[in-house]
Amino acid sequence: MKNLKTIAIALLVTVSTIATAQLEKKVDPAKSTITWIGKKVTGQHNGTVALKEGNLIFKGKKLTGGSFAVDMTSLTATDLTGESQMSLNGHLKSEDFFGTEKFQTSKLVFKKIADKGNGVYNVTGDLTLKDVTAPINFTINVNGAKANTTLKIDRTKFGIKYGSGSFFDSLGDKAIADEFELNVNLKF
Repeated sequence: MKNLKTIAIALLVTVSTIATAQLEKKVDPAKSTITWIGKKVTGQHNGTVALKEGNLIFKGKKLTGGSFAVDMTSLTATDLTGESQMSLNGHLKSEDFFGTEKFQTSKLVFKKIADKGNGVYNVTGDLTLKDVTAPINFTINVNGAKANTTLKIDRTKFGIKYGSGSFFDSLGDKAIADEFELNVNLKF
């Protein structure tokens, strides 16, 4: 009888552990998209950048973590074509902006997650661009095997000051907004 109770307790502990275990879901880079928007006084540019790898971590159905790597060498403008596109792509990949020859990958690691209910979470994470890490806050929506978010990133926090009206006077209509936006759609 004593052995039966021990087995029953062990089975209950095992079932409880399995029910609360963390599950890592790998994001499919080929089916996920990241689009960007960069604004300036005279308009804006937009484009894409490719997800290299990523995962979301769940405990039951609740999001508890995540980490991502982005291939910065894939950065490209989609609102231009030909020589204009090549020129903007080259400038964005230069040291003035993202320095992709030296800094080929950027990273995001979730540090704190607050469940707002209905698959919506407030996330605080560490974003690394150009080897500089700074905190970032955003809301992510998780629905089934999909998640999406919009990130607003202040590039000057990562040492990217080119054309910033916050650092340079007399830029006039050449000023570039400090913030750029990423629209992220993940499939896992």
